Amino acid sequence: MVALPDRLLMSAAEYLNWEPTQEERYEYWDGKVVATTGGTRNHNRITFNFFKLLDDRLNLPYEIYILSVKVQVEPGQKYFYPDVVVTCDDRDNDPQLVQFPCLIVEVLSPSTESLDRGTKFAKYRQFLTLQEYVLVQVEQPGVEMFRRNQQGQWVLSEYGLGDTLLLESVGVEIAIGDLYRQIQFS
Repeated sequence: MVALPDRLLMSAAEYLNWEPTQEERYEYWDGKVVATTGGTRNHNRITFNFFKLLDDRLNLPYEIYILSVKVQVEPGQKYFYPDVVVTCDDRDNDPQLVQFPCLIVEVLSPSTESLDRGTKFAKYRQFLTLQEYVLVQVEQPGVEMFRRNQQGQWVLSEYGLGDTLLLESVGVEIAIGDLYRQIQFS
């Protein structure tokens, strides 16, 4: 991510009014407005595949959003754009953002992987409604899923190309190969 040089600092209220009017997407980190970087074709395709596989199988009360709906991580402090987010909470009625996600998916890129694994995951874990956090590799086939168990601990499961991912939070199984449909690896 790249810091926005001409409007580096603003209040959360200013950000929430300003950001929807911009052509680019910007996250908000404790008063700092940060531009999100563009993704690769593979990143875009994997994100679309994940969204489509969920959208084809889920109905209300599940609502699935892709790329341009932000998540309010800490009110007035942090607003992030996950690649895919699902909510089934009827309290989620703000037209700009999701406040009660049950599933968040991040498609990893070399420039964002450490942030997605570290700071963002640490913040996402604060959601009491979040049940699963999925990280999808772009450089080679591989998926990591963190699921909150009954004791509130996050348990990691890893999946390869021939595996099937069970998303308990939404009751959907996805073949990992389907996530990588039309992907060319170097």
